[in-house]
Amino acid sequence: MSRSSDTAARALSRPFSAAALAKARRIAEGYRLVITPDPDVGFFGYTLEMPLAMGEGRSIAACARSVLDSTVAAIAAMIEQGQRPPAADSGLRRDQQVNIRLSAEEKLRLEALSKREGFRSLSDFVRETALRKSA
Repeated sequence: MSRSSDTAARALSRPFSAAALAKARRIAEGYRLVITPDPDVGFFGYTLEMPLAMGEGRSIAACARSVLDSTVAAIAAMIEQGQRPPAADSGLRRDQQVNIRLSAEEKLRLEALSKREGFRSLSDFVRETALRKSA
């Protein structure tokens, strides 16, 4: 194992800081949960804000705990890496559209930045960044 991969393996095996876990739990508890029946595991779930953080369980409650645990872990990792997790869905209906003209290079740069920051899309990145600055 190389020195860098050994360092990475140790970093992955250590627990998250208490502060990162607490912040991650507060954020995750604001996310909207989707749970569906699954013939193999009982129930399968994920959050709308982070659909790749998934969980499963024999009961709805067990599935919800599993999804929360995986979402908290994903958010804590993002926090410790200096990324910002997706904001919880406000529940407001987004029925207005704003169009912004960009050059091809500007679009590529913004898409790359939005991915590095942990956003699902350029739209989410622009909306969250602009709304945060307007608050």
